[in-house]
Amino acid sequence: MTQASWIPIAIVTLYVVLLFAVTGWARRLSSKGEGGIVGYLLAGRGLPYWVAAALLAGLAVGGVSTIGTAEWAYERGLSAGWYNAAWATGAFVMAFGAARRFRRLEITTLPELFERHYSTTARVLGVIGQLVIQVVITSLQYVAGGAILRALLPGVFSLQSGMLVTALVFVGITLIGGFWAAGLTNVINVGVIYLGILLAAVMSVGKIGGIAALTAGLPRDHPGFDLLAMGLPLIVAWFIVMLTTVHSTQSVIQVGFAAKDETHAARGYLLGGLLILPVGFISAVIGMAAAVNHPGIVAAEALPRMVMDLSPFAAGIILAGLWAADVSTASALLLGSAALVSSDIVKRFFAPNLSPAQDQLLCRITVAILSVITFGLALSIRGILQALLVGLTLTTAYTLVVLMTIYCPRLCRRSSATWTLATTMIALALWLVAPESWRVLPHPIYLAWLVSVVTFLAVAVIDRRSIKPVAGSC
Repeated sequence: MTQASWIPIAIVTLYVVLLFAVTGWARRLSSKGEGGIVGYLLAGRGLPYWVAAALLAGLAVGGVSTIGTAEWAYERGLSAGWYNAAWATGAFVMAFGAARRFRRLEITTLPELFERHYSTTARVLGVIGQLVIQVVITSLQYVAGGAILRALLPGVFSLQSGMLVTALVFVGITLIGGFWAAGLTNVINVGVIYLGILLAAVMSVGKIGGIAALTAGLPRDHPGFDLLAMGLPLIVAWFIVMLTTVHSTQSVIQVGFAAKDETHAARGYLLGGLLILPVGFISAVIGMAAAVNHPGIVAAEALPRMVMDLSPFAAGIILAGLWAADVSTASALLLGSAALVSSDIVKRFFAPNLSPAQDQLLCRITVAILSVITFGLALSIRGILQALLVGLTLTTAYTLVVLMTIYCPRLCRRSSATWTLATTMIALALWLVAPESWRVLPHPIYLAWLVSVVTFLAVAVIDRRSIKPVAGSC
């Protein structure tokens, strides 16, 4: 094994050992205070804001935010960084808006809110949609992690072996320590992510000769630092998707459910947004540097190629940072899916009277089963990126129902959640089957919002059965 291989491997191995050491400590925290599902999947509702912020940042900053952004920037320049800016904006809106109200609800999952105010059918539909979204995204994390290891250590990892190692790490962390482990390891992950991408950006631009040399060396038709080069319709769609996602994706709002109190929830989203904001633009600079140093390559190779140009030590740090982004995202997603299955399916319909110890065992079994399912899906990942794009837009129906339930229950009817979720699911399925029929719309998020709003308002007129208002709603 050459020095170029063993140094990065040694760094990544030390990083993994550190993660599992923290996980072992976190397991003690999970055993204190409230047990059962709340103790394991919500950290006993005891997360301080800085751990909640790390969880949120780790969830947002994955392969798309780093490697994917560098790929876009290779051709579209700095404007690719708006992807993370959209994520951060969603977190800021949550911090100053719904975060406190979500925490006040004292619920475990979003579908639980649907049954409380609408119907059992709404809860079931809510679980189905949430699981589709989160299982697909989780599966992509295996692929991203395997691709990172293969690209940066091609003589050591294949895509499949890289996926397996990635799975063993984040599944192990999740199984052993639950939400506390995910939160505390994400504190480390976020630090490693920033160290890695900052090192990559500084060294990449430095090798070119600085920002001025980078600007001068870009291909003639490259947009460079034009902040609108990605296209305004797509940038706006990113913001709409992320503003929607943060209000209605189980893994995102679970961070708020697990916070110590309303103040810690709001501060967690605020600090998380600040951590998320710069990552995309930093990664975009790396992609632009690749456009100067490696013209003509496949855009997806932009960030890996720049890393491979650096010293083995620097490559090891950066590799750990990129991989940390992937692991941190996957851990939170897996726990979010486990909460849905354990609380909304097994406990609700099959085993409602489990003891706290049985609850935790159920959660761990659920995590293990979901791990196998998502890994199997990852091995046949063809076409899932398109499904992911549409899947994220499904959160529009959840967001609309949740926000109206909290802020304007007077317009909510007993069948609002069921019909709004169902029609939006059908519309997005049609987008997948025949996207050419909707070319007048630049992104499926616009279709999802149109269908959701029209359905919700139509139900408000037809169905006269009001819901029970949320405490403190207007």
